[in-house]
Amino acid sequence: MSGGTGISLESVDVWFGEGEERVDAVIDATISVPLGGSFGLVGESGSGKSTILRAITGLAPTWSGRISVLGNNLGKTREREFYRSVQMVFQDPYASLHPRQTVDHVLSEALYLHGFKKPDERIIKTLDDVGLGQYFRFRYPHQLSGGQRQRVAIARALIIEPSILLLDEPTSALDVSVQAEILNLLTDLRAEHNLTYLMVSHDLAVVGHMCSDVAVMNLGRIVEVLDVASMRALKADHPYTRQLLEASVQRRREV
Repeated sequence: MSGGTGISLESVDVWFGEGEERVDAVIDATISVPLGGSFGLVGESGSGKSTILRAITGLAPTWSGRISVLGNNLGKTREREFYRSVQMVFQDPYASLHPRQTVDHVLSEALYLHGFKKPDERIIKTLDDVGLGQYFRFRYPHQLSGGQRQRVAIARALIIEPSILLLDEPTSALDVSVQAEILNLLTDLRAEHNLTYLMVSHDLAVVGHMCSDVAVMNLGRIVEVLDVASMRALKADHPYTRQLLEASVQRRREV
């Protein structure tokens, strides 16, 4: 799958509450993610980047503007067919897996919900795809490391063969030594399955590793969109983007 647009947002506002209690979390956001592309949303905590993912998936229902996925304009509700195409990998692999369900149960449930047949073959193949193998099939989350749990979460998203993955800080809860493994896995999976990624991170180095283009968010607004080559060359127009880049460079020097 190539050509065309995977995800498009035009003048999207997202808010919580009404009247005097209303909080504007995202203001006038416009982005375009090509099919097969990998696009990053970066910014500090509270900048609105994760809220954009939640608006796309229907978890943040109060929004205005236009959100389009695979050429279809989205309304306020999401049909099952939407989730066949779009899956999300959350930040915390500890919270996203049920402690009393085996890996097999987690993956079988995803297949059952979307009407897939031959679960055994699909489960074994998907576990191989994420670097675990069938030996992990009947283990519980407490028997897995953080990195292994995140691989299961990725497998759960991948097993129904979506074309788009929304990645919400997928490595931030993991040890530094494991982060690179998961990022490399996600890079390989995108190439193998021709996936489209929209990735949220506060870490510019992570986005630089994964994405070709980046939108920088501050206080709910996208202040700048730039390609990764410009980001690596520290070529940014907006003062906030330059501040983020300089802070990232400083952190790397201190490591």
